[in-house]
Amino acid sequence: MAVSTNFAPPFKLIVPYFILGIFALVVSSFLLFGIDVENLQHLDVSTLALAHIFLLGFVMMIIFGAMAQLVPVVLEVGHFAVDLYYIIYPLLFIGTAMMGFGFYAHPTLLAFGGVVVLIAFSIFLFETFMTILKVKRYNFTIVSVIVSTVMLLIGIIFGLVMALGYSGIIDIDATHYLHAHIFFVLYGYVGVSVMGMSLVLLSMFWLSHGYSLKHIKRALWLIILACGTVLLELFVSLPFLLTLAYGLLLLALSSYLMQAYLLYKTRARLEKDIYLYSILMAYASLALSLLFGVASIIVANEQLILSGMWIWLFGYITFMITGHLYKIVPFLVWYQKFSPFIGKKKVPMLADMVPKRAAFMQFIFMACGVLLGSVAIMLQHNILFDAAVSFFVFGALFMLKNLLYMIRFEG
Repeated sequence: MAVSTNFAPPFKLIVPYFILGIFALVVSSFLLFGIDVENLQHLDVSTLALAHIFLLGFVMMIIFGAMAQLVPVVLEVGHFAVDLYYIIYPLLFIGTAMMGFGFYAHPTLLAFGGVVVLIAFSIFLFETFMTILKVKRYNFTIVSVIVSTVMLLIGIIFGLVMALGYSGIIDIDATHYLHAHIFFVLYGYVGVSVMGMSLVLLSMFWLSHGYSLKHIKRALWLIILACGTVLLELFVSLPFLLTLAYGLLLLALSSYLMQAYLLYKTRARLEKDIYLYSILMAYASLALSLLFGVASIIVANEQLILSGMWIWLFGYITFMITGHLYKIVPFLVWYQKFSPFIGKKKVPMLADMVPKRAAFMQFIFMACGVLLGSVAIMLQHNILFDAAVSFFVFGALFMLKNLLYMIRFEG
């Protein structure tokens, strides 16, 4: 897969996304102490606040920053208006903070925060679509960007309607739109974005070659069908459609897992570093969450669903993001600070820019937190869950420290 750096935006544009994203991860990890796993419900106020701060502040912020860097590189065209990214991250940060505070204290802020987030997303969507229009040739990664962008547009519309209903501005049952909002944003946008970008990054870092794309193409179509099924259920109110949608989603993620295995199997290089450990942890978490998902359909156990979601979010998504930061950030810093001096003086290797011991500590703490947390949710044991959260908090703090170290690296 051809990848060019000629169209990449300046590093100073990307840095705030990564710093604010990891800061939101730290905040989210502390908020986990407020979760009562003995009476855990997905519509609980503290759970909703945590979910939005984690997903908007951490996951979306990092993805937007990564997309700013990777979309023009993969598409091999320049950004339509790259300077728009300078106003996306402050809007997203402010909107996320308002929504988080709105869930906890003032529901009216949900609507205003939702509008601010909508503006940030709209700018991102506009810039992305206009950039895509410049593309002459389309491949799977470009198609995945288009699909995920459309999914995000639909998902945020549902989200804004829910925020208006939750805050009392309009008279609707906000929970009626919950599954559509979750599917289009979490699986349609986040899931498809991770699938598309990981295909590029894994093949690049592992030098994978000669692999088939049939599994990931099947996964994309299954996610589209799953989201379409949820949308249909919203209008016809047939409960079995929701079960069908979750079944399609499990098949999609299983197919993507097979694609990841093919990339691993056809690799030409495999360094035993923090990146490898993080990616293996991410895919192990994905596999475990799929098992929990299948089991929850068979036995109809809510704890299995909640534990599976915990592993999917804090295991799969989190480690996929943190692992790639250990590759992306050193490269961007090296390219900006040291590439001009090649042939003139000794420059550091990319591996030298990663704090290996601290990165390993981050991995151990967060992995222990994820595994203990899943057990605590299954057992509905608050003390064990607080212990798990303590591990995760230390891991998140190490991640913030490691990120700042890599950004400030001077050789």
